[in-house]
Amino acid sequence: MTEHILFVTGHLAKPRLTKLLARMAPADFTYEIVDIGVKVAALMTGQILRRRLPAPIKADRVLLPGRFRGDLEALAGYYGRPVQRGPEDLQDLAEFFGRKGPPPDLSRQNVRIFAEIVEAPSLSVEAILERAALYRRDGADVIDLGCLPDTPFPLLEAATAALVAAGHTVSIDSADIDELRRGAKAGARYMLSLTEKTLHLAHEVDAVPVLIPARHGDLDSLLRAMDALDKAKKPYLADPILDPIHFGFTASLGRYAELRRQRPKAPILMGTGNLTELTGADSTGVTAMLMGIVSELAITNVLVVQVSPHCRRAVAETDWARRIMFAAHEAGSLPIGMAPALLTVHDRKPFPDSPADIEELAAMIGDDNFRIAVAEDGIHIYNRQGHRIATDPFQFFPHLGVEGDGSHAFYLGAETAKAEIAWKLGKRYVQDQPLRWGVAVEEPDEDLLKLKRAGTTLPPRRRKPKP
Repeated sequence: MTEHILFVTGHLAKPRLTKLLARMAPADFTYEIVDIGVKVAALMTGQILRRRLPAPIKADRVLLPGRFRGDLEALAGYYGRPVQRGPEDLQDLAEFFGRKGPPPDLSRQNVRIFAEIVEAPSLSVEAILERAALYRRDGADVIDLGCLPDTPFPLLEAATAALVAAGHTVSIDSADIDELRRGAKAGARYMLSLTEKTLHLAHEVDAVPVLIPARHGDLDSLLRAMDALDKAKKPYLADPILDPIHFGFTASLGRYAELRRQRPKAPILMGTGNLTELTGADSTGVTAMLMGIVSELAITNVLVVQVSPHCRRAVAETDWARRIMFAAHEAGSLPIGMAPALLTVHDRKPFPDSPADIEELAAMIGDDNFRIAVAEDGIHIYNRQGHRIATDPFQFFPHLGVEGDGSHAFYLGAETAKAEIAWKLGKRYVQDQPLRWGVAVEEPDEDLLKLKRAGTTLPPRRRKPKP
C-alpha cells in the first residue's frame, strides 16, 4: 500500500514545496500539502499545529519543517501517526527521500583512541584530570601520559592512580624503562614503547606493551618482538611508526601495509601526530585521510596528540573520522555524505537556492522585515521595499534606511558579514543561525523543543509606567 504523507508548511514556503514535490514526481508515496496559516511554519508551536490541524487526519505520516521546534512524540500521540522533521532546507527534500534505507549509524566504530597529554610531567594531578576529562568527552578511550626526556615525573604514580580512580584507562609513553615500570605498577594498562631489546619489561608487569622497531624503519626487528610475545602468549600492540612528509612518510605507510600483509590478525597502533601536527594544513582533512588508511588496513588503535593550535580539535576529529569510516566500510560505500562533521570550511551544497528562487520568494514579501540569503551570484537582501544583490555588505548600507536605528543596523551588519563569509567560502548560510563549522567548533546542544529567543539587539519592549 502506498504511503500518504501530509506536508505541513507556511505561506512563503508552500510554492517552493509544491514545485519540488512536482519535480520529484514521487512514485513511492502520495502526498498532501497543508498551509498551516503562518508565514514561516518553522516558527509555529505544537499548540498552533494542533489547533489549526485537528485530529483525525488522513495520512500515514506527518512531515514538518526541519527547523520546527516542538515535541514530536507528543504530536505523534495526538495524531496517532508518525510525526517527523524534514530537511532543514527545502532544497534538500529530494535527497531526504532519495536515501536508500535509514541514515548511517554513526554510533559504532572499531578504533581505540589513545589521547596523549604530551607535557604531563609539567602538570599538576588536577590539571591532568581536567585534560583527561576533556579528551574523554571528545572521544578518547585511553589517556596517554607522555613523559619528557630528561624531565623528572615525580607525580607519575599519583597521576596514574588518580586517572584510574576517575574511570580512565591509562597508558604510559616514555623512552625510560623505569618510568614505564612505575606507571604500569601504578595501574596503567598500556605502555609505549618497547623493542625487542626491552621485551623483558613485558614479563615483569601486566601492562600491554606497544612494540616498535629497535631501529627506525627496521620492520624485521618489530616482527621478531611480536613473534617473541606471541610465543609467550602475551598481548601487545605493534607500531611501525608513521613518519612526517619528506622524512619517510610514504615508506612508513608501506611498512604498515607490509605488517598487515605478514600479520593479518595482529593488533596495530598508528600514531597520527607526525602528520597532523607537522603538516601546515587543516587537521580535519589530514585526519580523514589517515583514518581511511586505518580503516583499509584494519588498524584498531591510534595515538592522537593535539598540541599545535591548528590541531586543537584532533581528538574529536579522530572520533568523527573513525565513525564515518566504519559506517562507510560496513556499507561498502565511499566515505561521503555520511555526516558533515569533517567539512569545516566548505559545504557540499552551499547554495540551496538559485538566484531565480530567491527572486521569486522576494516578490511574495509584503512587509518591511529584511530577509537575507546567499546564492552563487552573491548576497541577497530583500523586503517589500526592494531586492538588492551584492558581494560586499558595505554596498547595502546606503539603501537600507537604518541610519537612525543602531540595533537594526548592527544586526544587519553582523548577518551580512556572516553571509559574505559563507558566499566566499562556499558554506550554507541560514539567516539568524550560526555558520556550521563541523567538528572544528564545539557547538552547544540545540533544544528542539524551544523556539529561539529574540536577538540581543532586539530586547522585548517594556510598557512605560503610567504617570
